[in-house]
Amino acid sequence: MTAVRRLAPLLGITVIILYCLAPFYWMVVSSFRRTSDIFDMSVLPSPWSLENYQAVFSGQNQFTRALLNSLVVAGVTTVFTVLLGTLAGYALARLDFRFKNAVLALVIATSMFPGISLVVPLLKLFSEIGWIDSYQAMIVPSMSFALPLAVWNLTTFFRQLPVELAEAATVDGCTRGQAFRKVILPIAVPGVFTTTIIVFVVAWNEFVIALSMVSKPEIQTATVRISQFAGFAGYDSPFGTQMAAGVIVTVPLVVAVLLFQRWIISGLTSGGVK
Repeated sequence: MTAVRRLAPLLGITVIILYCLAPFYWMVVSSFRRTSDIFDMSVLPSPWSLENYQAVFSGQNQFTRALLNSLVVAGVTTVFTVLLGTLAGYALARLDFRFKNAVLALVIATSMFPGISLVVPLLKLFSEIGWIDSYQAMIVPSMSFALPLAVWNLTTFFRQLPVELAEAATVDGCTRGQAFRKVILPIAVPGVFTTTIIVFVVAWNEFVIALSMVSKPEIQTATVRISQFAGFAGYDSPFGTQMAAGVIVTVPLVVAVLLFQRWIISGLTSGGVK
């Protein structure tokens, strides 16, 4: 009975890992199959082929430019979202004002609207102000989706920090701004770093708004370009090429999470004093 209790959690974790990684594994394997073998059900491709990766970076797909566009959109979105989220999170965690709980509830409620429901009003608004087919048409909506998550996450983290830290800095002669910048922020690095990674992943994977607001191939992001890959006949679905592009888009995120997992876990679990 004791052995069963010890093995049960390991078995459960194994099942969850396999369930989560199986689609990614199949995507990687399929990306190395030839077009004629794409529907082969073998565990490993035979023979191995790089033709899908060569097709991804062919001139007509403009995938290199799309990756650069994704980096620009996700990077700018992350910088501004984390900056605003840090200031708003600290204010909501430390300042006392009326309706603070209502503000927090409103912040989290804004993240519950499905992106597809905002496409029509955003199209009308951006058409009137001339933002269609521009980077800001993707960045601003991405910020609105990621900002509630950043504010909520950072508010929770700042609440864990002892109030005495800022009070001690104030006693030593710091203003509230100096106490926040010189004392609180260095301690809050794990939480801010975790939020940065999460926001970047959200912005990098955004699809609906980028598809709706941009029609020019030279401005489209990688997720949109993948959906518009054309097959050899112009109307068939290039599953192998799409799988290869999916691997290229996903691997950098996986590598980043694996490299910084210690800081991510620390940001999600640590308190203020070590």
